[in-house]
Amino acid sequence: MSATPTRPSQAGPTVAIVGSGPIGSAYARVILQSHPTARVVMFEAGPQITDRPGASVRNIADPAEKAKAREMAQGPQAGAFRESLGIPAGVVVEGMFTARQGTHLLDFGGEGSAHAPTFPAAAAATNVGGQGSHWTCAIPRPAFSEKLPFIPDDEWEELITTAEGLLHHQSAAFADSPIGGAIRTLLEGEFAAELPEGYGVSTLPVAGDPRPDGTMVWAGADMVLGPLIEQGTDESARFELLDLSLVRRIEHEGGRATGVLVEDLRTRQTTSVPADLVVVAADAFRSPQLLWASGIRPAALGRYLTEHHVVISTVSLDGERMEELVTDDELDLELARRAMNQADPVAAVNRIPFSEPGHPFSLQVMYAENPPFPLDPSHPHAGNRWGYVNMGYGVRKHPRAEDGVRFDDDELDYRGLPNMTIEYAVTPVEEAEIADATEHLRRAGKALGTFIAEPRLLPNGSSLHYMGTMRAGAVDDGTSVADPYSRVWGFENLVVGGNALIPTANTMNPTLTSVAIAVRGAREAAARL
Repeated sequence: MSATPTRPSQAGPTVAIVGSGPIGSAYARVILQSHPTARVVMFEAGPQITDRPGASVRNIADPAEKAKAREMAQGPQAGAFRESLGIPAGVVVEGMFTARQGTHLLDFGGEGSAHAPTFPAAAAATNVGGQGSHWTCAIPRPAFSEKLPFIPDDEWEELITTAEGLLHHQSAAFADSPIGGAIRTLLEGEFAAELPEGYGVSTLPVAGDPRPDGTMVWAGADMVLGPLIEQGTDESARFELLDLSLVRRIEHEGGRATGVLVEDLRTRQTTSVPADLVVVAADAFRSPQLLWASGIRPAALGRYLTEHHVVISTVSLDGERMEELVTDDELDLELARRAMNQADPVAAVNRIPFSEPGHPFSLQVMYAENPPFPLDPSHPHAGNRWGYVNMGYGVRKHPRAEDGVRFDDDELDYRGLPNMTIEYAVTPVEEAEIADATEHLRRAGKALGTFIAEPRLLPNGSSLHYMGTMRAGAVDDGTSVADPYSRVWGFENLVVGGNALIPTANTMNPTLTSVAIAVRGAREAAARL
């Protein structure tokens, strides 16, 4: 599709959205369903990699087709139009907690790549649907200090519930799995006495639709877009999605955005697209980069970078303990059901959520019949009939202005935009919580079986959940980029979205939080239109 949008058939405000992931998609849907004549044009720098725009590649059954879709997302030089950047071996660990397939490193070592020696695993996806085409679909609710302090609790509850609906929330996916239930029982025996009520061992809330056979259709941006990509709907008539369309600049004057400058990456032609509202929802690095390149430079832009650090391990389930909780017939039925969907390695997902003060981190425990790496046949735990769990703790990063990304007008990246330098350090505060989480992970592993991969801390950036670089705040005091409704300070009609807005320290999977923030921002923006 050309980067030049078609002209509307009827008069109405035009909304330009930069980025096609779950956040940009939430803005598009809420605005179009809130405003009867608004028109949305969404620009995505990457290609469309699935037949249904923004669908999860986890739903592709054919391994070759899945690999092709992922390769097309691996960077601005990947896919049918460009040469793949590739992922240097040994930089990151492939597995359930770092879904590197389908992403490309920001610092890929080539000319024009970002400078990220202290944040080496920083990666992005460049495709229709963004990271929403590759994510694990975990959508836990934020709790305690993870929540945004300037949104009242009753409103926050409604926003979160709305966001869960957009993401096709499932609170009890795989709850009927006998192996999943046994894993919960063993973890409860270890931890239940020290966890607060309501924050104990449970199934992990995920995004997707269950099939009759017990498997899942995993959610991507397509489910958030919903009627916008269905033929014949009112919303689809007012929505246009343009892939391979790189927004180079936000055009603005006098505190008001007037449109965007877009390059069609197929033809290399550049077009100015007028807009009544501009929404920037790329990611936590490329969104602030676009604002910087556009001369929009609040003091906090790019600063206060956080993620959640990840300590992971793999455990071989103990047969004797499992046999006390699961019958042979139940195991056989579980394995038979799993054989129906071998393309998806996850069979049951449990968790221990974040709680304060005693458990200031989050645990995810994912069961699979096979480990995420090959075991030598002679290994004593090779071919374990009871299977394995890949599990890890997410540990929060406390926001500091010193952590962030800086942009250089004199050095350009491979797109010709100001190049990035990421500055990041783990402080003694995080080191102490990482050590505590590692000890908790050892306890969890011993309760379940035997480690075949010892607990290890992944490199900085491995979570893929980057937050804070366009943080929202209650007042314009230089420590935030956007107001409580996601408008850039000093602008009437420039809105930002995504994990970058989250100003708090978080421990796991921020997508649900970011969609809730987007719902709030989109409603306000539609009302102002």
